[in-house]
Amino acid sequence: MKQNEITRRDFLNGTRIAIGASLALPWAELLASEQVIGADYYPPTKTGMRGTHDGAWETMHARVQGQTWPVAEPEETYDLVIAGGGISGLSAARFYRQAKPGARILILDNHDDFGGHAKRNEFSINGGTRIGYGGTESIDTPSAYTPEARRTLREIGIDTAKFYQDFDQTLYSKLGLSRSIVFDADNFGRQTLVTGYGKRPWAEFAALAPLNDQARRDFVRVQTEQRDYLPGMSRKDRFRLLSSTSYEAWLRDYCKVDPQLLELWRKWGISFWCVGIDQIPCSLILDYDGGMPGLDHTMPHFGHRGDEPYIFHFPDGNASVARLLVRALVPAAMPGSTMEDVVTTRADYSQLDRPGQPVRIRLNCTAVNVQHTAAGKAVDITYVNNGTAHTVRGARCILACYNMAIPYLCPELSAAQKKGLAYGVKVPLVYTKVLVPNWRPFAELGTDFVYYTKDFFKQVELDYPVSIGAYRRSQTPDEPMVLHMCHVYHDNVHKGPELWREGRRQLLGMPFSTFEHHVKDQLDQALRGAGFDAERDVKAITVNRWSHGYAYSPHLIWEPAYASEAEKPWVIGRQPFGRIAIANSDSGAQADTNCAITQAYRAVQEVMKT
Repeated sequence: MKQNEITRRDFLNGTRIAIGASLALPWAELLASEQVIGADYYPPTKTGMRGTHDGAWETMHARVQGQTWPVAEPEETYDLVIAGGGISGLSAARFYRQAKPGARILILDNHDDFGGHAKRNEFSINGGTRIGYGGTESIDTPSAYTPEARRTLREIGIDTAKFYQDFDQTLYSKLGLSRSIVFDADNFGRQTLVTGYGKRPWAEFAALAPLNDQARRDFVRVQTEQRDYLPGMSRKDRFRLLSSTSYEAWLRDYCKVDPQLLELWRKWGISFWCVGIDQIPCSLILDYDGGMPGLDHTMPHFGHRGDEPYIFHFPDGNASVARLLVRALVPAAMPGSTMEDVVTTRADYSQLDRPGQPVRIRLNCTAVNVQHTAAGKAVDITYVNNGTAHTVRGARCILACYNMAIPYLCPELSAAQKKGLAYGVKVPLVYTKVLVPNWRPFAELGTDFVYYTKDFFKQVELDYPVSIGAYRRSQTPDEPMVLHMCHVYHDNVHKGPELWREGRRQLLGMPFSTFEHHVKDQLDQALRGAGFDAERDVKAITVNRWSHGYAYSPHLIWEPAYASEAEKPWVIGRQPFGRIAIANSDSGAQADTNCAITQAYRAVQEVMKT
């Protein structure tokens, strides 16, 4: 099957398996399960299976399988209806309100919380609250944001300069902590933890690692030698070669390291690119945060962040960006006035969808049909809430949902546009947050980050050390901590987007107990030597399952070159259609907040012309 062919199988990616094997309720009953938004409604405190939680995905998958709902006479009329309440949808509403201050806007979202992938996880322990990020992690390189995105951050109250004070860049290093590796038994003969990656002398680290003699020599050599592997080649030709050479091929064919080292680094960057090193071009390694050797003296790392550190992080990641956007749209739902107080404010979800207010945010509502009226002067949007279909009318409509869902929502679209929308396979991944009463075992082992060469979770790491306003970080090893563990499906059979399709199939059929087992097993592997006991010390687990996670990445080894911007599939897919425009990170093929806001601005400009 070709990548750009959209089929029901592509979209479902194992839904039938999930429906038959992992859901406790019959599908019809689940679709009709009631979500009452009252004073006690507060999704951030929910643990267990979150992200693409049960109840959020079944309606759209039923639509793909052929189920339809009647398009009735509109119950409500708005100036703009937005499908998708993530950062892009919320930004689109704000841009539209700025252009038309009197506009009435309805935002629909299929999840039980706003923010899309910018999800907030809260935990209670010892009478206090610890906050984690369940998705979109940070404001990465704000200096590189577009003018529209920078202006948005500034106008909703974010002063990125404050993070230099709020984020303690030296907390863990002052305690002597560094990276560690759990070597697996299959590839290295025995399972063992080795601490001090990047801190110990490389020869000392290699001596402790379960490497064969040749791999040990090659490890030290590739970490220490100052060698240009492409002597005499121009910078332009070097970059061209590195852009078409995988990191695996580089290590094997240029650095000529022992095959054991390929297994050491195979999944090193998988939480970032969501593929193994056989599919990551070396040109991307140049822009990574380090730990992957062999290129420094052939093509020095240039780093797209320049002099900006990776510190622009709220305790809940960019969920605070979403919360500040909600404050700008529905002030009563998010009391307060600063970027500091939004961190500790309890959102009032009962205020999101009240009659008479100019912007309404309606959760637990999945759009299933979007079509122009007969005269083409408006757009009717049908959505399902609690198993019941409703129709609303918008003078205009912006689709800020997943690109791959749009062809099923808008059957009027041309075949070429549907093909463009279907091209970008979304990348599945899981952010799992684990509450522990303290992080003393990490401190005693001297580590803040543990990488697993071959296991379910790629890593476990301590939370970012950031305090904002009244929220104080875990400052000492004896205080509670929210650990971060990331799972990305990987196998040696599937390549390219097919790997992501297979990963989605796996995720949708995977029960919470699987994640819980691996959380406890892997924490015990790394920390039991310092007295950690997962059965005793794991206090809560939140699994943020994103079966449709990162936007498609066009920078990996298989992507063809395009003659122009207009030929890129995602650019073809995002074209406006009548009174309907498309805004999401998919439409820019970039999984970040800058893209989400920028594409929202474009979509608003387009829809304003209709």
